[in-house]
Amino acid sequence: NTHVKLLAFDLLSLTQSPSFSRRGIPLSRVETLGSVTLRDLKPGLFLCFAIDDGTGCVPCLLWLNNRHSPSVTRRHRHDLAEHFAALLTLGFVGRVRGRLGCYKGAVQVTVSDVMLERDPNAEILHRVNCIFLARNCYNLLPSLSSSSAPPPPPPQMARS
Repeated sequence: NTHVKLLAFDLLSLTQSPSFSRRGIPLSRVETLGSVTLRDLKPGLFLCFAIDDGTGCVPCLLWLNNRHSPSVTRRHRHDLAEHFAALLTLGFVGRVRGRLGCYKGAVQVTVSDVMLERDPNAEILHRVNCIFLARNCYNLLPSLSSSSAPPPPPPQMARS
């Protein structure tokens, strides 16, 4: 149930059979951060946009079609989605969280949450965090598809 922080390069290279996985570990929720470089709004239906973090562009989909739902929760989500759609303009720098999905054979994120990033260092910090997590957490997990031992941990850097 954790949103895995991934760079676009890693996210776009995930394998799907039948669910998405990285090194054999199943993933369902991701978080990425970058600039909106594409925006296609279909009023009342969905907003399709792309987040570019410098390593690639992640296609994202934000559903806007729950306005008349009998469910209070879905109507509340619709109000949030409309707020997010108003925020997501070209050049917007933000953090996007959501579920992994596939459309026409390509990975996409079905958005559940969007946060505006005002810190000019947020993109660099996100990239460093993703690299750190990949090296020290994600790559250390044993692959479920092989019975071999996990790789040895990387050598620690000396701190001065």
